[in-house]
Amino acid sequence: MRVQEKYDLLKDVLGRLGRVVVAYSGGVDSTFLLKAAVDALGSDNVLACVGVSASLARSQHEQALELGRLIGANIEEVAVHEVSDDRYAANKADRCLHCKSHLYQILTEMAKERGFGGVVCGSNVDDEDDFRPGNRAAQVFGVRRPLMEAGLTKADIRQLSGELGLPTADMPASPCLASRITYGLEVTEQRLKQVEDAEEFLRSIGLVEFRVRHHGDIARIEVPPSQIEKITTGRQRDEIVDKLKSLGFKFVTVDLQGFRSGSLNELLTEQERQINS
Repeated sequence: MRVQEKYDLLKDVLGRLGRVVVAYSGGVDSTFLLKAAVDALGSDNVLACVGVSASLARSQHEQALELGRLIGANIEEVAVHEVSDDRYAANKADRCLHCKSHLYQILTEMAKERGFGGVVCGSNVDDEDDFRPGNRAAQVFGVRRPLMEAGLTKADIRQLSGELGLPTADMPASPCLASRITYGLEVTEQRLKQVEDAEEFLRSIGLVEFRVRHHGDIARIEVPPSQIEKITTGRQRDEIVDKLKSLGFKFVTVDLQGFRSGSLNELLTEQERQINS
């Protein structure tokens, strides 16, 4: 199926829902989904809900609001308190399941109370082959995944986003801050803040695609291999070390494999991955 045909199918799926609540983060997928929903249904029939918690970086929060306004969507900020859930804070392989469950429960209740046809999220076809426990939460709460239903891949979404003039077309992926904390290490607001401040500093010195992985006393920095030398030599290296140690890390390391999405999932066993569906 051609990309345009998939896009037409997406609009048809959304059109049949009538009025939708969009689980919206300001990332590539949910921004594209929000744009498609507004175009297909009109802004009065779409509500973009941003789940606000300690795991959402301030910069991403602000970006989501700005992009939502650019699209012309109605936006509502929803407080989510997943960090207070012991199952989430335990940071086992099913952490994302508990996170999404908190958000989807709020949004599905909101949709029902306000007469919306349902809740939709930005999962795409590629997510079926990745470790995404949040997919299970979507199934439990009846959250629709229109991008997946239309057969849209991440590459399709980026292409269509560019054609629609969305600034997210070439934007790096931006998962929540908790995804940086190694499995088994408790998720706390303090650790989330450490990651956020460390990444904000690296962004301020010109890095674009990177992660700071939290391993307790150790901060493990991932950048593309071509940039490893840049951050491990000279004054910039010293600035990074000083800054991250000031945030409470005792050791600062650079991963020689370079940046890769979901690297912490490499630690999971096949049994742990079975919660994905």
